[in-house]
Amino acid sequence: MNRCQFVDDHQRRFGVKRLCSILGIARSSFYYWRRTAPDRAARQAADDRLAARIRKAHRDSDGTYGAPRITAELRDEGGQVVSHKRVARIMRTIGLEGVRLRRRHRTTISDPVAVKAPDLIGRDFTATEVNTKYVGD
Repeated sequence: MNRCQFVDDHQRRFGVKRLCSILGIARSSFYYWRRTAPDRAARQAADDRLAARIRKAHRDSDGTYGAPRITAELRDEGGQVVSHKRVARIMRTIGLEGVRLRRRHRTTISDPVAVKAPDLIGRDFTATEVNTKYVGD
């Protein structure tokens, strides 16, 4: 619940002016929020319809396509043209992501026959006095 929703829920009992001053929001912001509620609801409904199309495209690709390819698929099938940023935002909200085929770079290749460094302090890094134990690589 956001602050404007709280003001809307309790305005009959306490008044908009008092609640807005306590919550630290401008009354104009509250009235703007209330005036634009139908637009937000319409956008949410449009996002829900688009989410269904995104789920279908993602399922058809066996879960491999990410936002750019799903955007291209949606444009190919026609209908409402959407941007890749909107598709990415909706995919994040519904928990979908594409497969990354990047190789992991291996920076260090250790020699398995090399002698390991001895553990001279026995993994005990606490010292009773200053300058009695030194740990480094």
